[in-house]
Amino acid sequence: MTLISILSPMEWALAFGVLFIAGLIKGMVGFAMPMISISGLSMVLPPDWALAGLIIPTLVTNGMQSFGQGVRAAITSVRRFRVFLGVGLVFLLIGSQLVTRVDPDTFLLLIAVPVALFAMVQLLGWQFTLSVPSMRIEAATGAVAGFVGGMAGVWGPPTVAYLTALNTPKTDQMRVQGVIYGLGAIALVVAHVTSGILRSETLVFSLALVAPGVMGMWAGGLLQDRIDQAMFRRITLIVLLVAALNLLRRALMG
Repeated sequence: MTLISILSPMEWALAFGVLFIAGLIKGMVGFAMPMISISGLSMVLPPDWALAGLIIPTLVTNGMQSFGQGVRAAITSVRRFRVFLGVGLVFLLIGSQLVTRVDPDTFLLLIAVPVALFAMVQLLGWQFTLSVPSMRIEAATGAVAGFVGGMAGVWGPPTVAYLTALNTPKTDQMRVQGVIYGLGAIALVVAHVTSGILRSETLVFSLALVAPGVMGMWAGGLLQDRIDQAMFRRITLIVLLVAALNLLRRALMG
């Protein structure tokens, strides 16, 4: 089986373009790669191919993001957000066991509305910040992110909302997101090898999309270096709002 025989040249061009753009946004703000990838690839590809296509690029780029400032910095992030990660992991496992019993659209709706409102009021000038980290709020946010992640594969919006409220410096926020999403990406790979989504032909497809995703992330990183903390926060909130509205669309329209 050759790469050319899997998809048509037009489909390959679209897939490469989608992953480059997804990587570009991730390189700038640290998240939204799965959302952009699945939305773009689903326009011309079956759902299983669209999902499989983003799995390996997401794993690789999250690894790059986690260790961009070195292993020691990544370990520091794990220690700093150990409550979020620990609680999130427990609730991710709980949520994954309830996928067939509870409608995931309900949880998408419950998370999309408050995150969208949070992003909108922040963009309109009302600054909600946490001057001092709260273990209770961190645990609650980790629980929500983990549970919805286990149910529907989405944990970015509540994570970003929490980090933004803390006014986390952009380099730290990028690294922390990489660590959190990287752990989720590993779980995603294991889950979909088991489910059959990631099989021989879709694995080849997903591996082929690593290069445009990495190139986009590199380009996004160059742009991020040129923007200050205030602009980074604003761009993050805009992407967060778009992500929340997309979740709302999924919840209401399927």
